[in-house]
Order: sequence, then structure tokens, then C-alpha cells
Amino acid sequence: MKLYTSHRAPNPRRVRWVMAEKGIEDVELVEIDIMVGEHKTPDYRSRVGVPHVPALELDDGTTISESIAIGRYLEALYPEPNLFGVDAREQAVIEMWTRRCEFYLANPLMLTVRHSHPALTALEAAQVPQVAEHNRVGAEKFMKTLDRRLADHEFLAEDRFTIADIVGVVGLDFARLIKYRPPEELAHLARWLETCRVRPGAKAGA
Repeated sequence: MKLYTSHRAPNPRRVRWVMAEKGIEDVELVEIDIMVGEHKTPDYRSRVGVPHVPALELDDGTTISESIAIGRYLEALYPEPNLFGVDAREQAVIEMWTRRCEFYLANPLMLTVRHSHPALTALEAAQVPQVAEHNRVGAEKFMKTLDRRLADHEFLAEDRFTIADIVGVVGLDFARLIKYRPPEELAHLARWLETCRVRPGAKAGA
């Protein structure tokens, strides 16, 4: 299998982190330079179908894009440690927190960065400062929700580390490109971030 990835983008890091947690070492990493548009070439699009990273190319030629879909596929092949849920209840709760983190935290922070970092003008037809500010405010509103959740939970979805934590941390870490830090009063969020960032998988996925 081949993973088309980019160290410049947050979503491929989710997959690399999943691989690190599971000790997956038999997937070839193919670096795609999104800053020069390698993800938009006819060859890449013919393989993947869309100009996005990451993408996992299977041995039979099937290509899977979207980080969560790739993560689910890898979990089916490498079920331990479990990151997506061991039964119906866990799977639903983990999915719920994963989607919340993606919709209300990771995506808004990605737009905040893409519409404010000078080097990312190559990825946007036109940067709009108001878009960056609007999304930052929305992300910080959800951070308060996470802080309340983490007041009595070590991790977001279950009593162990899951894909929901990966999505949340990767989203927040991407915002460090613009030197962003969550509000200092969110102490529970800060504790959780540190707990996740010191995991060996966090470094391998970076």
C-alpha cells in the first residue's frame, strides 16, 4: 500500500498518527508537495479522483481518500489498539466526538490559518481576513465545550485515546503555524493537549 501524504497539511498527519499508534510500518509514504500543486496534476487526480491529501492506494489499485475513511480501513486491518470503538455504543460516541472536532474545531482552525498565513496564499484564490476571524471565534466557542467535557474525562470520547483525540489535537496543532494558542483559562483543554502531545504517536505523526 502507498499513502500519499504531505507534511504541510493537517489531515495526512491524522493518518500517520493512526499508523504510529498501531505500529503500522508496511505502508509506503509518498510525499506530495501541495505548495507547488502536485496534488492537482492529472496523474494524481487520475489516481485519487480529487485534489486532496491524504490518499491510500491499495495493492489492487483501489484508492481511498479522506483521513477518517483511511483510518477506518487501517483499523479493520490492524484492530489493536482500538481507536474507533469496540462495540456499537463506543463506535457511536467516538464518531460523535470525531465529527464535532472536525466540524467545529479542525475545519474552522484550518480556514483561520489558510486565510491569515502569508505563505498559504498559494492555496487560496484570495485570503479574506474576515473569514479567518469568524472561524477563529467559532473554534474558540467549541473549545469551551471541550474544556467542560475534559473537566471530568481524561480523553474526549472514551476513557482511552481515540481518533477523536487525534482529530482535535491535529486541528489545534495546525493553528500553531500562525502562533495561535487556545485561551489560557481553558485549563482542562491544556491538560488534555499536553497528555496527547507527549504520546510517541504524536511525534511520529508530525
